Amino acid sequence: MYKNKSSNGSNNICGKKIKELRLQLPEKTSQRKFADMLQIHGLDLDKNAIQRIESGARFVTDIELKIIAQVLHVSCDTLLDVDISYLQ
Repeated sequence: MYKNKSSNGSNNICGKKIKELRLQLPEKTSQRKFADMLQIHGLDLDKNAIQRIESGARFVTDIELKIIAQVLHVSCDTLLDVDISYLQ
């Protein structure tokens, strides 16, 4: 039976990486400020949604993942922590 959870029981596999990268941004970037940055790029998430994503309590759609990656200036693969070297 298929389950929509990661191996650690989280609803996403990108939340921890998103938090890590958000905290590494040049200016101190709170979850609220990050939500504002996403809204400027057309993704309507609030601080609570960011908190739930980072904690793994909320699913992340592909559209959301793409915009989050753009705002953090990384690839979607970086957020998913995907090692694509085995494909080459």
